[in-house]
Amino acid sequence: MIRLLIADDHAVVRQGLLQILALNEDIRVVGEVADGWQVIDWLRTADCDLLLTDMSMPGPNGIALVKRVKEEHPGLPVLVLTIHGESQIAARVLKAGAGGYVTKDSEPAILLAAVRQVASGGHFVSSDLAQRLVFETGLAGDVPPCERLSDREYDIFLRIVQGKRLSEIAEALHVSPKTVSTHKMRLMQKLDVKSNTELMRYAIQHGLMS
Repeated sequence: MIRLLIADDHAVVRQGLLQILALNEDIRVVGEVADGWQVIDWLRTADCDLLLTDMSMPGPNGIALVKRVKEEHPGLPVLVLTIHGESQIAARVLKAGAGGYVTKDSEPAILLAAVRQVASGGHFVSSDLAQRLVFETGLAGDVPPCERLSDREYDIFLRIVQGKRLSEIAEALHVSPKTVSTHKMRLMQKLDVKSNTELMRYAIQHGLMS
């Protein structure tokens, strides 16, 4: 029996996942949470065999959340379920310690296969994403500027291009607005952009927005 914790900030998504997973006798959902801080708190007081988490939620999410979970619970497999199909994002999340990466437009059978594979200690990415991971991130001769960003800078970059204000980002990450502003300044220097508009253009040109 795979005991599974679902983390997603959209109730309708959690309900849809519950309906899909409930049809399988070998999988049991033991908890639902809506943001990164709730994931951390839940795991400190309860136990599960697999964390199925969204990429973009309030609080720690994506790369930062995966790293935090793996630091505190190194034996817990993590499967990311997200709208983000970009290979550069997937590569960072997998490098952070996630055992699998599945997009929300996948068929239920793909999700179920991923849950079982990752829960058993294996790894899972869809075949099309695996191909792009090899050819877009593994064989590139020149490292794109965004690959020079730290994980925290990359996280803040994605939040900015999603339309989040610096104050919102600071609150979600539990840091000061000044810290976020400093990270923003550094990431803009690394990407050689001068404004939020240029940041948006960079994200679109490099396939970093869904």
